[in-house]
Amino acid sequence: MHLVRKIPRWLRLLAGALVVVVVLVGVFLLFALQSRAAPEQPVAFNHQIMVGAGIPCLGCHSTAVKGPSAGIPSVEWCMGCHQTIAVDLPEVQKLAVYWERQEPIPWVRIYRLPRFTFFTHQVHVSAGLNCENCHGDVGNMETTQAVTVMNMGWCLGCHGKQPNATELKDCVICHR
Repeated sequence: MHLVRKIPRWLRLLAGALVVVVVLVGVFLLFALQSRAAPEQPVAFNHQIMVGAGIPCLGCHSTAVKGPSAGIPSVEWCMGCHQTIAVDLPEVQKLAVYWERQEPIPWVRIYRLPRFTFFTHQVHVSAGLNCENCHGDVGNMETTQAVTVMNMGWCLGCHGKQPNATELKDCVICHR
């Protein structure tokens, strides 16, 4: 106890603050790494197979050209092909169970933006950006996972490289 008294108060406060900072940085890094890990999905969907068959991103995620969300195809959409194609594969059989129950597949989100952020796929697709610009080479991923932490700095970095960069850095573009 006598040793603690000999350490100046300001140094103890500084050490305490340093511990708090280290813990906060550790929690942040843990969250960032977890958010990039591939979550376990109810059906192990392999984009490589679909891309290999020549199906483009917008073939299944067609709402990306119409609105904010790229959308996930319905079980009905998937079963349009899988009532006759690859019906003996275990993952297609899982899909068929959802179809028989008339239940949507409870997919686990990979990317989630804050609620106070306005984002639309439509503008980005219309501007000619490929899905890979933000989502990485999903067509070569056996398991889909996040390739970046989509935050304000990341978005502004891309916006700053565009020909209309000044307009794209206006706060109301993303925060309405």
